Amino acid sequence: MRGHHLSPQVVLLFLPAAVVFAQGSTSAPYVPGVTYQATNPNYPQRNPFYFEGRVDWNLLNITTPSNAWEFAQRGIHKQDDLQDTAGAIQDYEQAISMNSLANGTCQLVTTAPTTGTLNPPPCMFTVRLRLAELIQQSSAENAIALYQEVLTIDPLHLGVHAAIAQVYTNMAATETVAANATADYNQAITEYQAELALSPVTPATTALTGDEANNAHVHWALAEIYRTMGNSLQETSELNLYLKATQWHSDTYPWHITLAKARLAALGGVPAVKPKHPAKPANAASDKR
Repeated sequence: MRGHHLSPQVVLLFLPAAVVFAQGSTSAPYVPGVTYQATNPNYPQRNPFYFEGRVDWNLLNITTPSNAWEFAQRGIHKQDDLQDTAGAIQDYEQAISMNSLANGTCQLVTTAPTTGTLNPPPCMFTVRLRLAELIQQSSAENAIALYQEVLTIDPLHLGVHAAIAQVYTNMAATETVAANATADYNQAITEYQAELALSPVTPATTALTGDEANNAHVHWALAEIYRTMGNSLQETSELNLYLKATQWHSDTYPWHITLAKARLAALGGVPAVKPKHPAKPANAASDKR
């Protein structure tokens, strides 16, 4: 369009991903499965962090994994592409054994690195998150320990406290001793509240977005726990917060909204959600699905 020009910064965004990950230059073209790994443009060099995303396994030209990152990538390939859960778990466990605080094969990074080389390398979080998700039904305590390792690596990582809370909730649901179930539910409540604390609603954010509550998923989960525990007062509070959180952003499961209103009515409460005003906050309108 007339008057619109791409800035140099924007042009850079269109460079092939291979350029970003290139470890070296070579006059000969890269041939997957033939060219040596050092010249593989799809193999990201640690600088100083490992690349935590997924790289297509067939592009990595790895015959046998030799380090933590390569085992993690093969585990991702087995989990996502081959649906080989057992094989993925084995590779993730091997990766973590080679990237561990306990044996000194990784380190926490709490300040900006001044060099592109850190030895031992930084601890990875993706492999721990993936393994924890796979084993939370069969080995809940180990899953919680892995999630807690992620929080040690990155205390502000969103979703991890909620994942721990879900594990505790699952444990409580299968517990045969009432006191133990109550203890698990209380642990879940603590973790969900910690999740909410990472994204607080403040007067400034309310003025900017119109949101009076955030994270509908967490408020719904808390309401479910309080309902199970027979705490109608807290259930009412969480249902109201849930409805406030969904006022502008809806829910992945919109039928929860209707159910929340019905449950509030049964509890004798009135939804404490203000009617939507004709003039919505600009960003709230853009969030409407």
